[in-house]
Amino acid sequence: MTDIQLQPTSKKLQGTMSVPGDKSISHRSVIFSGLAEGTSHITNFLTGEDCLRTVEAFREMGVRIDQKEDRLTVYGNGIQGLQEPSAPLNFGNSGTTARLMSGVLAGLPLFTTAFGDASLSKRPMDRVVVPLKEMGAEISGRNQNRLLPLAFTGRTLKGAVHELTVRSAQVKSALLLAGMLADGETKVVELGQTRNHTEMLLPEFGVDIDVQGSVITIQGGQQPQASDIKVPGDISSAAFFIVAASIVPGSNLTIKDVGLNPTRDGIIQAMKQMGADIDTEIHTYIGREPVGDIRVRGSRLQALKLDGELIPNLIDEIPIIALAATQAEGTTIIKDAEELKFKETDRIEAVVTTLAKLGADVEATDDGMIIHGGASLQGGSIHSYGDHRIGMMGAVASLISSNPVTIEDKDCINISYPSFFEHLNEVLR
Repeated sequence: MTDIQLQPTSKKLQGTMSVPGDKSISHRSVIFSGLAEGTSHITNFLTGEDCLRTVEAFREMGVRIDQKEDRLTVYGNGIQGLQEPSAPLNFGNSGTTARLMSGVLAGLPLFTTAFGDASLSKRPMDRVVVPLKEMGAEISGRNQNRLLPLAFTGRTLKGAVHELTVRSAQVKSALLLAGMLADGETKVVELGQTRNHTEMLLPEFGVDIDVQGSVITIQGGQQPQASDIKVPGDISSAAFFIVAASIVPGSNLTIKDVGLNPTRDGIIQAMKQMGADIDTEIHTYIGREPVGDIRVRGSRLQALKLDGELIPNLIDEIPIIALAATQAEGTTIIKDAEELKFKETDRIEAVVTTLAKLGADVEATDDGMIIHGGASLQGGSIHSYGDHRIGMMGAVASLISSNPVTIEDKDCINISYPSFFEHLNEVLR
């Protein structure tokens, strides 16, 4: 573990920057390319630890993947060309790898086992295991198949209708991948819309998928074909700079080439509701994904109530929104965010504890938190909890703290944003 101490600064966030490739799309690009026939090229791939776990999983199954910086070449052998791994697959800290790959491994004629680190081993896997078993999957694991490690005795699955009980793009995507490998038709009925990168990206690989409102249908027995994918910038990574530029007076920052998918732009909607000075401009499409620039200026923020339909579109951004709320006028209430308890750590507890240590007036609730604005952050020593988003939240907090902020175990930020501190230093002027 490596700690870092960040000193108070009078600098502002100025100029133009780019953020690394989208984490969700990077994972999916590798999975679809690894299942495809032919050679795929992926550019602006996120080289964070989580996405590299997905790369390594397909290498273990016999897929040649060449990497040069943020460019991947994937030499797909097709679904039938995948090989049984000679050792257990290590998913590290990556919940996306674990859940999406479960849908793949359950439907391949191979025996595989998979495990994760201490954090991932506590995260619930039954949300994918139970519906996969309804398709005929044979999966066993700890705690009545709820937790990693898991063993998959792959077999031909049967299409099914799944009415989801959680709002999770990972669960949806796992079931769609299983449905693509299964016999017959699979329907996934969502509780409410979640990020739709799987539905947007599969057609780029020649896979037919039908979306009618909350019902997504996929026919089994489809073989993806190679495709070239350019990954847009990750709005979840951009979120830390959006908030930083909003709460540091005098800032004027433009973030280029960010994915502006409407199922992911909740951070922009929430910050605008708080009165943030944000402009967005879509200038191109990568496949079906809208891509554009975000300009942010320092502004006075107002409290808001965050709940309901917007929560799934910004669930990963709630830690940094909570920091913004400490600087807003009034009391911010965040509700309907129970899913935060099942992330890399219990993010409700982690956010509240961290912000309180820094001097904020914040309290936890069963499904969110209450944040009293107008806080003068004092700085101090905080722990990242091994959670990249808590670590980056602490780093942004240091920009408005009166004393240094020490982040214990800052290396976890490499999970999604290896160049975070480098980029932050470049725009502080």
